[in-house]
Amino acid sequence: MEYNPFARDIQTNPFPVYRWLRDEAPVYHNPEVGFYALSRFDDVLHAHLDPATFVSSHGVTIEGYDQGQDLLITRDEPSHGWHRKVVSRVFTPRAISDLEPKVRAIAAEVLDGARERGEIDIVAEFSTHLPMMVIAEMLGLPMEARADLRNLSDRILDRTDADELGSTTDDTQNAMLEVMTTLTAIVDEKAKNLGDDIASMLLTARVTDDDGNEVALTHHQVAYRLLELTIAGHETTAKLIANGVVALTWYPDQRAELVADPSLIPGAIEEMLRWDPPSHYQGRWVERDVTMHGVTIPADSRVILITGAANHDERAFPDPEYFDIHREIERHVGFGFGIHLCVGAALARLETRVAFEELLARYPNYEVTQPMVRAYSSNVRGLSNLPLVLEPAA
Repeated sequence: MEYNPFARDIQTNPFPVYRWLRDEAPVYHNPEVGFYALSRFDDVLHAHLDPATFVSSHGVTIEGYDQGQDLLITRDEPSHGWHRKVVSRVFTPRAISDLEPKVRAIAAEVLDGARERGEIDIVAEFSTHLPMMVIAEMLGLPMEARADLRNLSDRILDRTDADELGSTTDDTQNAMLEVMTTLTAIVDEKAKNLGDDIASMLLTARVTDDDGNEVALTHHQVAYRLLELTIAGHETTAKLIANGVVALTWYPDQRAELVADPSLIPGAIEEMLRWDPPSHYQGRWVERDVTMHGVTIPADSRVILITGAANHDERAFPDPEYFDIHREIERHVGFGFGIHLCVGAALARLETRVAFEELLARYPNYEVTQPMVRAYSSNVRGLSNLPLVLEPAA
């Protein structure tokens, strides 16, 4: 059996090959595409917790198109630490909690607007719109730029026209250039008119760099922070919400439980993150030989940590293919782990919780009546369209 994350059949349903990897090839090598893969939960967790061996600075995708870019996720220590510290200031529990009324208002507006039509594309109209509007407000992105930035983010991640070796298209590279041009212009303008937003905070922050010097971030660095917060701030949450809608379609009895008792929704979200996480692998690089399960991964090799496989490892999760909102989950790797744990995880959980509270309160008996359309991406798994017929609550 072969594992190629770019193959259409694998992107449609990777779980059978994930099981094969865990059982038969826990350290898998695909020489044609050019990577090794870890699939068991303990191995993936161990790699996340050993960033000195499994480094991020060579990019976190198989294609490596992000290598050399000034991104937080592609930094190793010590520079990763001080760059993350400045961003983390705006993702404190208090700051995230204060966002709930805004998140709820955005969700309610979209869902109420669909009532008369009795239908909604939950991806195109809701799950992408909600987190994009929230993160754009937090970042201080101009209203007129938000639709373009969402489109550019989609183009950066899209692999619909890519070959099965993971080659990026010209459109991917062009979208990256366009988004950086747009964000740099926003940063330059924001520097002249500081406000109460993340972009302004980053522009005025003072940080201690690798050499112990207190410095300000450059406009270039601020633009890159906005880039990753824009993409990570809406793409993964959009996929998580839609994947959760599918889960509750396949398990209507559990959906009914959430309708009857919304206090179960936070636990259901953890199960959504385990059952079909938005990010199915994270790329790393080893600069020395690493031996696991009798297989040596040679130095200077790409290694991917397969989140989607690890979260379905029966060694860690009994009956892992079953979606169970009552599952007791000690930990999963749906948001990564260790120093690169998703900085916006609390925000994603808030947005997803509010999305399902508002959706299920209004439309407890929604139905998927048209084929869902999968989004083909690099390492993000989700849908580009998911039409629902809505039956309002009595």
